[in-house]
Amino acid sequence: MNNYRQRNGEIWAFENAPKQELQAALAHDHCENADGYDGVVLGLDGGTTSTVCVCMPFLPFSKTLPDPLPVLARAIAGCSNHNSIGESSARDTLEDIIAEVLSKSGSNRSAVRAVCLGISGVNHPNDQERVLSWLRKIFPAHVKLYVQNDAVAALASGTMGRLHGCVLIAGTGCISYGIAEDGKEARASGVGPILGDWGSGYGIAAQALTAVIRAHDGRGPQTMLTDKILKALDLSSPDEVIGWKWFFSCCDGWRRP
Repeated sequence: MNNYRQRNGEIWAFENAPKQELQAALAHDHCENADGYDGVVLGLDGGTTSTVCVCMPFLPFSKTLPDPLPVLARAIAGCSNHNSIGESSARDTLEDIIAEVLSKSGSNRSAVRAVCLGISGVNHPNDQERVLSWLRKIFPAHVKLYVQNDAVAALASGTMGRLHGCVLIAGTGCISYGIAEDGKEARASGVGPILGDWGSGYGIAAQALTAVIRAHDGRGPQTMLTDKILKALDLSSPDEVIGWKWFFSCCDGWRRP
C-alpha cells in the first residue's frame, strides 16, 4: 500500500505545479471549435494489446456538436485487461494513461466531468465494480464514471451512440456483441486465448505456429509458413519456437518483449 501511495503521488505530481489554463490547449488548431467549454471528459478504449485515452472539452448535447469533435490530448499505453496482466498492472496502466492525457491537455482531475471506459475483460458486474473502485480512488465524487466492455464502445462508435445493432471485433482477441431494440443483449466469444477466441489475431497465430511444429515433428504436412515464420522471428529452426519468449509471454498476459 505504501508503494502504491508513493507511486500515486509521483504520477499526479504535475497537479501540484501552477495551474495551467485549458484555454491554452484550446488555442491549438485541432481545438479551434471547442470554445466555451466547461470542464473535460475522458474516453478510454482499453484492449489486450494497447490502451488509448482521449481528453475532450465537455460539450453539452443541447448544442450543435462541432465536426470534427475537438480533442485536447491523446495518450497510448499497453494492455489494460486485468485477466491478461493482473489487477495491479491493469490498474497501473489505467492510472498512468489517465494522468498522462490530463497532463498533456493542461488539465487536472478537478476539471473532469465524466470518464467513460470500454475495456476488454469487463464481462461481469464484478468486473465493472472492480474497475469502478479503482476510478473512485482517482477522481472526486462528482465525476460520473462509466465502465463497459470495449465491444459496447465499438458498437456505439458505429451507431452514433445509439446502442442498437451488432459489432464483431477481431483484434488480439475476438468478440461478437449485439443489443436488440428492446435492450436484450447477446455476445459470443471474448473469453481469452485459453478458452478460445477463434478468429482472433492470437488464435490465428497460434494455429500457424502449431502447423509449423506439427510439420517439424512429422505429424503434419510441410508448410510454407515454416520459412516465413522463422524469418519473421529471426529463428533458425522450428525447435527455437518452443523457447520463443514472446509466444509464451502471450499465454501469460499477451505481452510483447
